[in-house]
Amino acid sequence: MADRVSASITIGGTLSRSLLPDLAALIEAEGLSTEWDGEPFTPAQFPDNAPLELMAHEVAWGRFEALEHWCVEHGLAFTRWSGAYPGQWGAERAVFTGAGEVQCYAADEDDYLLIGRCTAERLGSYAAILAHFAAGDFAVPPLSLTS
Repeated sequence: MADRVSASITIGGTLSRSLLPDLAALIEAEGLSTEWDGEPFTPAQFPDNAPLELMAHEVAWGRFEALEHWCVEHGLAFTRWSGAYPGQWGAERAVFTGAGEVQCYAADEDDYLLIGRCTAERLGSYAAILAHFAAGDFAVPPLSLTS
C-alpha cells in the first residue's frame, strides 16, 4: 500500500483545445477537485483566463505522476505541493515552468518554502538565496486554449 498525503497542483500555459479531453481524463483519474473535500472535477470547471487549481487528500506518495508527466510532455507549467509523511519524506513544492526539468523545493505544511543551513551554504550568497526563493515561488500562468 502506498503512503498517502494531501497534495495540490496548479496548472497553466497554452494548450490545444483538442487535448482538453485528455487533460480532463487524467484529472478525473487522479480523483482531483477544485476545492479540498469538494466534488470531483468536471470539464465544466476549466477556468477562464486563470490557472487550474486542483487538490486531493490521500494522494499516493504525494505526487500526481501521470498528470505531471503529461504536463511536462505538453509544456504546461505547474506547481505541486505535497504534505509530509512523517518518517519518510518532508513536504515539498515541485515547479515546472513549461520547459526544462521539474525542480523540487523543501516546503512546510502551509506550502511556504524552507531552506536549511546546508542549502544556504551551497547557494553561497544572499542574492542566490533570494533567487532560490523566487524560482520556487513561480507564478503559474493562466491556462489558455488554442484552436
